[in-house]
Amino acid sequence: MAAENNGHHTGSTTQAGIPAVSDRNSLTVGADGPIVLHDHHLVETLQHFNRMNVPERRPHAKGAGAFGEFETTEDVSQYTKAALFQKGVKTETLLRFSTVAGELGSPDTWRDVRGFALKFYTTEGNFDLVGNNTPVFFLRDPMKFPHFIRSQKRLPDSGLRDGTMQWDFWTQNPESAHQVTYIMGDRGLPKTWREMNGYGSHTYMWVNEAGEKFWVKYHFINKQSDKFETIDGAEAERLAGADAEFHRRDLFNAIKEGNFPQWDLYIQVMPYEEAKTYRYNPFDLTKTWSKKDYPRIKVGTLTLNRNPENFFAEIEQAAFSPANMVPGMGMSPDKMLLGRNFAYADAQRYRIGTNFQQLPVNRPKVPVHSYNFEGNMWYEHSGARSYYVPNSFGDSWSDETGPVDNSFESDGDLVRSSYTLREDDGDFVQPGILVREVMDDEQRARLVQTVTGALEGVIEPVLSNAIQYWKNIDENVGSQIESNVRAKATV
Repeated sequence: MAAENNGHHTGSTTQAGIPAVSDRNSLTVGADGPIVLHDHHLVETLQHFNRMNVPERRPHAKGAGAFGEFETTEDVSQYTKAALFQKGVKTETLLRFSTVAGELGSPDTWRDVRGFALKFYTTEGNFDLVGNNTPVFFLRDPMKFPHFIRSQKRLPDSGLRDGTMQWDFWTQNPESAHQVTYIMGDRGLPKTWREMNGYGSHTYMWVNEAGEKFWVKYHFINKQSDKFETIDGAEAERLAGADAEFHRRDLFNAIKEGNFPQWDLYIQVMPYEEAKTYRYNPFDLTKTWSKKDYPRIKVGTLTLNRNPENFFAEIEQAAFSPANMVPGMGMSPDKMLLGRNFAYADAQRYRIGTNFQQLPVNRPKVPVHSYNFEGNMWYEHSGARSYYVPNSFGDSWSDETGPVDNSFESDGDLVRSSYTLREDDGDFVQPGILVREVMDDEQRARLVQTVTGALEGVIEPVLSNAIQYWKNIDENVGSQIESNVRAKATV
C-alpha cells in the first residue's frame, strides 16, 4: 500500500519527495518474472548507491572529527586584529583528526603523522588552520609533495606498501630527517587523539590594528595529560587488527559521555624584521623555532563538545584550505604553505564539487556576496543580481587599492632554487637536537628499536643510505641501528 501523501509521509519517498511504493520488492513481471526498467524507485536506489562514495582524500583519507568552541581568554590584540582572537570572543569550531598515508579503510593506529585540521566559523568568514600533531613536516618545497605521497602509498605492480620505497625517498631528501625522527619516536603512535598536541606547523603572519606585522606559529597543547601519551608498537599492531577505528571510537565515546577534550592555544611570535636574520630559516617547514628564543604565549582554549550527527555529511564532506584566512592574518614566504594555498581548495573542488563551500559543514555563518557563479550543484544561487563588476545596479564589489597590510612579497629574479641556507640550517641539526636533548634514554632506545623494525625488508642500496641517514642525525643512534640491522640480517 502506498504511503499517504499528506505532507507527513508514513513511509519513504523517492528523492523527488514522491511516496515510494516499496523498499523491499522490485517491480517484476509476475512474482517470478524479470525486473522491469520503469521501476523508478529501484533504478534511483541503485543509481544513487553506485554514486555514494566521493573520491577519498589522497593524503589524510582516514579520519574523524567533532565540533566545539574556541574561546579567546587572553589579550593578544597587540599582535592581531582578527575578530576571533579578541579577548572574550567565542567561535564555533570543527576539528578533524586523520592519518596521512593510510587509505580510507586503513587502521587509524598505524605509525604515522596525525592531521589536526581546524575550521573556525568566525564573524569575518571561515578561517581554516590545517596542521598536524608535529610542528614540522617532511618537505619544504611543494614540487616534492606528490612524489612524497606516492612513496608512502603502494607499489605499481603488487599494490603493496613498501619500506624500500619509503626509505629511498626519505634518504634522498635529507630535509625529511626532522619529521622522520618525530614519526619513528613516540609521537608516531599517540595513545588517543585527545591526548596529542596539534600544530599549525607553518609560519603565518598576524597584523594588528596599527598595521604592525608579526610572524606566528600555532601550538595547541592538550589538557588531557601532562605529557605526550603514546602506545607501544606491539599494542598499536594489535589494535590495528582488533579495532581499525580505535581512535575514532575513543573520541566519539568520550564526547558522547560528556568528557569534552580541550586544548590550550599558544603562539610563538617573531617580530617581522627578526625573520631576516634568525639563525634558522623561520619559513622552512622542516624547522622549529626555539622556545627559548620565542616563548609560547597563551591565546585561548578549544573545547570539543558535539559529535557529528551524520559522519559523511559533516566530516567526510568537510573541506579545509589554508587559503581561508580572515582579516588580521596572512601568508608567509613558506613555500609549502603557498603551494597548499592553491592545492587544498582545488582538491576539494575535485573531490566534492565546484560549490563545496555551500554545503552546511563548509558554509560560513556570515552572508556570502561572491562574484563566482554557477557550476555543478549551485544551490545558494544569487537570483538575478549582476554577474559582473563594475555595474550600475547597486550590487556592491570590493575595490581597495595600494599596499595590503599582510604583504611580504619583494621584487627579485625568478629562480628555481632551494632556500638560502642560514647559520644553523643543516637538515640534520634539529633532528640531532631532538634525539640528544629532547628524548630521554628510554625514548632513544624505543627509537632505535622502531627504526630497526621499519628497515626490515629494505634492500640495498637504500638500506645503507638509511643507516647513514641516521648516523647523520646522531652517530651513536645510527651505529646502534646499524648493529641491530646487520645482526638481524645474519640470523
